[in-house]
Amino acid sequence: MAAAPQRLKSPDFGLWTFLLLLNLLPEARAVVGHREPLPDDSKDNITIFTRILDRLLDGYDNRLRPGLGESVTEVRTNIYVTSFGPVSDTDMEYTIDVFFRQSWRDERLKFDGPMQVLPLNNLLASKIWTPDTFFHNGKKSVAHNMTTPNKLLRLVDNGTLLYTMRLTIHAECPMHLEDFPMDAHACPLKFGSYAYTNNEVIYLWTQGDERSVAVAEDGSRLNQYDLLGHVIGKETISSSTGEYVVMTTYFHLKRKIGYFVIQTYLPCIMTVILSQVSFWLNRESVPARTVFGVTTVLTMTTLSISARNSLPKVAYATAMDWFMAVCYAFVFSALIEFATVNYFTKRSWAWDGKKEGMEIREPFQANMARIKDLRRESATLSKKANNTFNIVGTTYAINVAKDQGLTTVSKSAGGPSTKHPYLHKMDDPYTEAKKSYNRVSKVDKISRIIFPVLFFIFNLGYWATYVNRKPAIMKANNLN
Repeated sequence: MAAAPQRLKSPDFGLWTFLLLLNLLPEARAVVGHREPLPDDSKDNITIFTRILDRLLDGYDNRLRPGLGESVTEVRTNIYVTSFGPVSDTDMEYTIDVFFRQSWRDERLKFDGPMQVLPLNNLLASKIWTPDTFFHNGKKSVAHNMTTPNKLLRLVDNGTLLYTMRLTIHAECPMHLEDFPMDAHACPLKFGSYAYTNNEVIYLWTQGDERSVAVAEDGSRLNQYDLLGHVIGKETISSSTGEYVVMTTYFHLKRKIGYFVIQTYLPCIMTVILSQVSFWLNRESVPARTVFGVTTVLTMTTLSISARNSLPKVAYATAMDWFMAVCYAFVFSALIEFATVNYFTKRSWAWDGKKEGMEIREPFQANMARIKDLRRESATLSKKANNTFNIVGTTYAINVAKDQGLTTVSKSAGGPSTKHPYLHKMDDPYTEAKKSYNRVSKVDKISRIIFPVLFFIFNLGYWATYVNRKPAIMKANNLN
């Protein structure tokens, strides 16, 4: 019985010994330092803001907008465009890469702390109310998530939030191509609330109507357009569910014409000029003029088809269509002109070369037959009387008179028979008749002047009209 109290006292003695060593040995105190109490919470910012956020989110309902039933929520926005383009004419859309910023005030998120602005992780955005903004004319929008979601969230101590995200938007751009390729367009970017009417949520530009949308200096990714500027505004649309505020930005684009001048306009002009070269060829050069006409017509057809491949299938004619149609008309008219000249050339040959030649040839052949008879007679007489008739000491030779169908005896002082000039030129009447076949057509002479003059007047009017229409187009776009 005496040994039992001794066994009960031994554990108490060991405990007291351990506590004594802890107080006396600093090394032992360092070993178990992690058991010391944490420093004062008022000096640890992480702990402070953790408690602030926990307190703010405690009982916070992100399904309800700020000021529900009391006031209208104002959402202030601005846009920074980092990249604009490309623009698709075929699909009538454009691509834009932006930093889209929204700011609003939520009284439920006010706090007091050592920092006025509290940067937050994007994960908190899913736990608080955010505007349900969507793009009215957006076909496809992408929020970038590499390497993490490209979002920024900041909370100010008065409850104001700044929410920024990086977006790539494919938006519609209605195009009127009547003036293509000297056209200008105003491509809109429209956004607003999807569910809240203007009695609940309204949108405002953060820095006014001039500086709320900015484009980076090297942000243009356009090959066929010049970005002239942008105009921002606000409009209200009505639907069956109410009226909604829509924020608008119109980006003004002007097409660069250089590509189309090189690829379409200059080939068309050269083809028309080439078709008019045929007016300077002889109208008997049927193969050459046919090649000119057919080749230029086929070339214009090919150019017209290739020019349409880069455009949407619109039902109206563009400025380029009108130009190519007139060029096609000039080329085709040159081919018709050659057909007309060739038709009348054949008729001229039939009358001048055949009918008129036969009318001259018939009496001429009759005279030739008589001349042959007279030559035979003169040959017979020359054998008998040295080819001459001696009458009273004067010598006469057989010859042919100038009158058709008559033979006379003319006086000659030159001895033997001499050939008359009529016999020397006996082939000239038929040759003169055929010369009318090679004369230049009057139609060709007129076409050499009329066609170039009309084509020059057309070009002068065409370019003057469409170049001067540029200010009117830009004015109409500004009104939109």
